[in-house]
Amino acid sequence: MPRLNFRLIAGALTVLILTGAVALYMIHRSAVHAKPPPSLAALALDARPVAMPEVAFVDAAGTRRTLAAFKGHYVLLNLWATWCAPCVKELPALARLQAADPGLVVVAVNASHNSNAADTAAFLRAHGAGTLSVYMDSNAALISAFGAAGLPLSVLIDPQGREVARASGPADWDQPGAIAWFKALAAS
Repeated sequence: MPRLNFRLIAGALTVLILTGAVALYMIHRSAVHAKPPPSLAALALDARPVAMPEVAFVDAAGTRRTLAAFKGHYVLLNLWATWCAPCVKELPALARLQAADPGLVVVAVNASHNSNAADTAAFLRAHGAGTLSVYMDSNAALISAFGAAGLPLSVLIDPQGREVARASGPADWDQPGAIAWFKALAAS
């Protein structure tokens, strides 16, 4: 009789452990795939991840970069221009989002024609976004590759390098609900 009780207890514990593991996975999955908060109403989740185009831009040192360099992290790619008022308005929010969530990489790319590193860095500093890294795409390759109809355009890229969401137009990136949502993504 004691042997039967041991088997029942062991079986019951196994079922409880498996049930707990499945429940934790589902909680984690629902947090990652949850609808963005109202402050990110402009961010539309893609039904299926989309492969990223292989297109280059440059950093402050003039080094050619691609999005593949950021694989392994969630990336918020933001295409902006100095002449775009909504872009300029959201730059500080992007800088605050980056500061609040080090697990998320914000890649804000200046798509202004003939942009250079010194002017882009000075522009970011002057508009409260000096903590963002300097990236430029003065030949509009990213705008073309992503089919941007206007600016700003923000694309959320998963750690595998696939587009999972897109926002055409500005968003409130630094609102508490938005920061919590991005932290949940980065923690996944």
